[in-house]
Amino acid sequence: IEFFFFFLNLSFILKVIVTVTNLFCSTGQDYWSNKYPYCGGSFQSPIHITSDLLRFSPTLRPIEVRNYKLSSTEQLTLRNDGHSLKLSLPPTMYVAGLPNQFTAAQLHFHWGSSNWPTGSEHLVDSKKFAAELHIVHYNSDKYPDINTAIDKSDGLAVLGVLIKRLSSKVNQILLHICYFVFSDFEVRVPGFNVRELLPARLDEYYRYDGSLTTPPCFPSVLWTVFRNHVTISRHFQFPSVL
Repeated sequence: IEFFFFFLNLSFILKVIVTVTNLFCSTGQDYWSNKYPYCGGSFQSPIHITSDLLRFSPTLRPIEVRNYKLSSTEQLTLRNDGHSLKLSLPPTMYVAGLPNQFTAAQLHFHWGSSNWPTGSEHLVDSKKFAAELHIVHYNSDKYPDINTAIDKSDGLAVLGVLIKRLSSKVNQILLHICYFVFSDFEVRVPGFNVRELLPARLDEYYRYDGSLTTPPCFPSVLWTVFRNHVTISRHFQFPSVL
């Protein structure tokens, strides 16, 4: 009975989170460019990835993630920035195998609702997934921090993971999010192995030059969307909009 009560409360809280997120994402998206000119420009993300447009590039290297296994003693910050809930990542984490070294800054999720259960941002051959994880990095070879890099054409690199179901590790993060909804500001989260959120193979991916997917939509992102999705727990159902 106690577990069932907790599950009901968890579902309610997550519905609140999705409601807040969807309010931002659905109120006036077609009008973003009125206030943020880049949103109506070129190199905008997300995109529809289609097989007929794909070209193999022998120059691309496998993605190499470094220091993604964090100690549980390391404290991360889960923060509400007014648009989404973001988990901070330490500067010891970085990605190699790109034109420059890109240092991790934060990760966040996109998911849907009962009316629109496929919440991934990218489409692959007209298919959407239940959710999508973005791990955001900035070009630390050229810029001192993400705030400086965010509007530069070579400033950011994002790893995108398509999610078919929710993993136990993501479950743990969402439990912290549930607490965070009522904390108003931020909450500390113990470190974990971020590599577990990625697919097993990091050498199969889609690569393109794109943008931030929300305002101000700067065309500053080198996108890597992994070809293999993450299949996870069938016991979790993404929350619906209230």
